Amino acid sequence: MADNGFHDFVGELFEGVGPIQIKRMFGGAGGYADGVMFLLILSDTIHIKVDDALRNELREVGSGPFIWVPESGPRKGEQVEMGYWRLPESALDDQEEAVMWGRKALAVARAKAAAKPKRAKKRRSFRSP
Repeated sequence: MADNGFHDFVGELFEGVGPIQIKRMFGGAGGYADGVMFLLILSDTIHIKVDDALRNELREVGSGPFIWVPESGPRKGEQVEMGYWRLPESALDDQEEAVMWGRKALAVARAKAAAKPKRAKKRRSFRSP
């Protein structure tokens, strides 16, 4: 798992995107801005949220997808692409490039969040005694 030093590095690398929060989850961490997750951090590797267009751009620069292989459950052993692709290596040493990719990933994450149907809040019913 990435340590806090790597999380600090990620925060500094993407500071041009705006305020970012990094939250630990599932053995890794997620990078959030504006309440949406646009970064996935696992094993000191940064992955960014993609749509078809961004996936194609990343493929052209030699990046690849984050693939999850469940160890149990109905999808055990299946390779599942999670919608995040590895940040190009060159962006790790170039903050301007990292911010460019980060802004694109954040735009994708915002669009996907906006397209999701809003969940109805559960209403509690109270019984009188």
